[in-house]
Amino acid sequence: MRPALRLLPLLLLSLLSACRDEQAGPKPRVKALPPPARLRVLDAAPADLTYRAGTTFAGGSVRYLGTRVSPAVAAPGQPVQLAHYFEALRAPPQGWEFFVHVVEPGSGQMLINADHGFAGGVGPLGSWPVGKVVEDVHTVTMPSIPGRVVLGFWRGEERLAVDDPRAHAGDNRMFGPELGGALPPLPEYTVHRAARPPVLDGELDDEAWKAATPVVLRGSFDGRAVSPRTEARLTYDDQNLYVAFDVEDPDVWGTFREQDEPLYTQEVVEVFLDANADGRTYNELQVSPHNVHFDAYFPARRQGMDLSWDSGMTSAVKVRGTLDEASDRDEGWRVEMKIPLARLAEVPHLPPNKGDRWRFNLYRLEHPERRGEQGQSFSPLFVGDFHALPRFGWLIFD
Repeated sequence: MRPALRLLPLLLLSLLSACRDEQAGPKPRVKALPPPARLRVLDAAPADLTYRAGTTFAGGSVRYLGTRVSPAVAAPGQPVQLAHYFEALRAPPQGWEFFVHVVEPGSGQMLINADHGFAGGVGPLGSWPVGKVVEDVHTVTMPSIPGRVVLGFWRGEERLAVDDPRAHAGDNRMFGPELGGALPPLPEYTVHRAARPPVLDGELDDEAWKAATPVVLRGSFDGRAVSPRTEARLTYDDQNLYVAFDVEDPDVWGTFREQDEPLYTQEVVEVFLDANADGRTYNELQVSPHNVHFDAYFPARRQGMDLSWDSGMTSAVKVRGTLDEASDRDEGWRVEMKIPLARLAEVPHLPPNKGDRWRFNLYRLEHPERRGEQGQSFSPLFVGDFHALPRFGWLIFD
């Protein structure tokens, strides 16, 4: 992939992004169908297009007519054939390659990179006959969430200009058809006020935790039940939000010992809080099995990460097993977090009012056998990005 189109995987893996995710970046490129003997040229686009466009590139040189999606509705993992139709209105630009991406509609994050030579490489843009319709057919695998096809042409660091700004998101990737249906609704968690704050000792035997509603984290990418299990609870008082994790883990380990080291590259539990629910300003807090902290403030999604922000969080960790010893089998670890409300960004009310609604998510990163990576979350994201703010759940104060 050319450098201009590699931004998402670079950002997701960068320290400045924070919180590495188990499905970061685009999927591998998808092969087109075997190329035809020659470019298929038509007098007009087929009548059965499922998506019609009519938008143009390069000052009206090339028109995208639309795409036929087959089947029109597909289940995750099912092959989907895309047939794209274009027309050169005058001599087409030379030296441009074809690209097709499937992106998450809300964020634009790449779900599938389906770049390929147009018509299997037999019909580059510069060869198109003027006034005729040309066809490109290829197959993608339906992602686990609804996606949007975007397409266009690239050369080096450039993308061929899209003429109508309404036909793209400012990135010269022209909008194509949507794939799939609606995502499941966002989950809600009602947090109860603690009559007495819990004692931070990692035992989770306080009355405050017994009164708190337990929730089991699910696969962050697909919402499935996962193992090993992670259970979380939340409670609060006038000064603090309290979060507890009970983590099953056969091998409890970690190498970081300093504040704000990249805990998100190893085993960790995480809390993301968007107190004013604006989808922009939010805080990220993490605790490792060694009770090391990472906390950051973001003024916008994955932008301007501020590690100088101090949450004032205190925590306790209780390991049920032998920390950092791979030769035996551990039971897991428990975490209690005490987060001062006044330190968080854009808190609407201090203390929170009954009925206040924040956006939030809870995460766990697990590394089976210290090699693979598994993400768990309260609100499944269906994309490989823990910072997917539109998929944060609701935290409702009781």
